[in-house]
Amino acid sequence: MTSPDAASKTASAGPAVVLIGPMGAGKTSVGRRVARALGTPFTDTDKLVVRDHGPIPALFVAHGEPHFRALEREAVVEALARGGVVALGGGAVLDPLTRERLREHHVVLLTVAPHVVASRIHGDDRPLLGGEDPVDRWQRIFDERRPVYEQTADIAFDTSSGPLARVVDDIVAWARRVPAGETA
Repeated sequence: MTSPDAASKTASAGPAVVLIGPMGAGKTSVGRRVARALGTPFTDTDKLVVRDHGPIPALFVAHGEPHFRALEREAVVEALARGGVVALGGGAVLDPLTRERLREHHVVLLTVAPHVVASRIHGDDRPLLGGEDPVDRWQRIFDERRPVYEQTADIAFDTSSGPLARVVDDIVAWARRVPAGETA
């Protein structure tokens, strides 16, 4: 899926605007709109994994989470090499190599309140939320990952209230202010 020199292409594509955060925070929806406003390509790493390997729930069942995370790591390399705006899966930043790669990019943390995420994840087939109260499980996963999200991000925006267009506008304005060679 990734050429051997894809990581070296990352620098030549310039820093990407990378959206991280918990499941249901709106990384894909916001990312598409930010990319459109900036006139750059948009890549969703989960979509790359699905394109190349099939549905994520099936990957979890057949091969387990560690296998999925390895595929996700490859998708992150490909997406960062493309540049533009990139939405990472919620757990992608748990990988130390991925966090290292993100240092060269503009990283935006999207957050969302638990009462809001309930409607966003209802009916989704998310492997990590199965088998129990999805919102309770989401909260535990978010609490575990939050320190990593906060350490990795250059800036954070909450998507819980107000029009999504406001969050998009704020990210676009921030991305335009950050010089190309800097990440914060």
